[in-house]
Amino acid sequence: YLIALETVINFHIPQRGDKKALLLLSKKNALAKKVEFLKKESIKNPETPTVKLLEILKKDLRLNQRPVHMECFDNSNIQGNFPVAACVVFKNGKPCKKEYRIFNIKTVTGADDYKSMEEVIYRRYKRALVEKKTLPQLIIVDGGRGQLSSAIKSLKKLNLANKISIIGIAKKLETIYFSNDSTPIYLNKRSQGLKLIQRLRNEAHRFAINHHRKKRTKDSLVSSLDNIKGIGSKTSNLLISHFGSIKNASRAKKSDLVQLIGKSKTDLFLRKID
Repeated sequence: YLIALETVINFHIPQRGDKKALLLLSKKNALAKKVEFLKKESIKNPETPTVKLLEILKKDLRLNQRPVHMECFDNSNIQGNFPVAACVVFKNGKPCKKEYRIFNIKTVTGADDYKSMEEVIYRRYKRALVEKKTLPQLIIVDGGRGQLSSAIKSLKKLNLANKISIIGIAKKLETIYFSNDSTPIYLNKRSQGLKLIQRLRNEAHRFAINHHRKKRTKDSLVSSLDNIKGIGSKTSNLLISHFGSIKNASRAKKSDLVQLIGKSKTDLFLRKID
């Protein structure tokens, strides 16, 4: 014989006092245990968080494959002076600094971000093809539709337009532009995919600005030495490369200067510095 027993379960949820405090403490301990468990799981399989992140980015950007290898480009100049461009490389969601590259703009006169981007993209991937290097799954261009269109021109010249996904990100509203869609998208500000794109963009900007400042500083140092009659650009570069700066050169022993650039040029240099 089967006897059905009806069991009535009552739940009591304390609203105040010691029992309420005990309930909150139990919840806090449970959450701590959960975090500890997830950390142990991530140690067992460290690729899991990265894979999830790249899958999110793949979904956000409607990509055909997971963007394991990404490259981001940014231009830097001041009113067209000392133009440079930076390329930063991320693999598995992390910076691969040994593969970062700086480009001194060669074919563009003045401040023209579009032409500069076109030149840099062409140079980067023309060389990659010649040297048979692995191409990225995703290229990110710092800029809007104009910069993106310029980059696509170069990819088309190299027959890579349909082989590499490329997007542009405009700073103000973090608008994402696509090569094959005239309508941009706006990712959720909390999206981990957007945060990864921003990391690449910010890293490219930092790298470009740092190199731009070094180039500008070096040029100003050389220019100030060029003002010394009798000291040419060759001697200027020699002093800076040897001592690091004019200030260091001016503090150097006269014998060291004479050995490097000769007595007559040393006298001219020290007389000008004094």
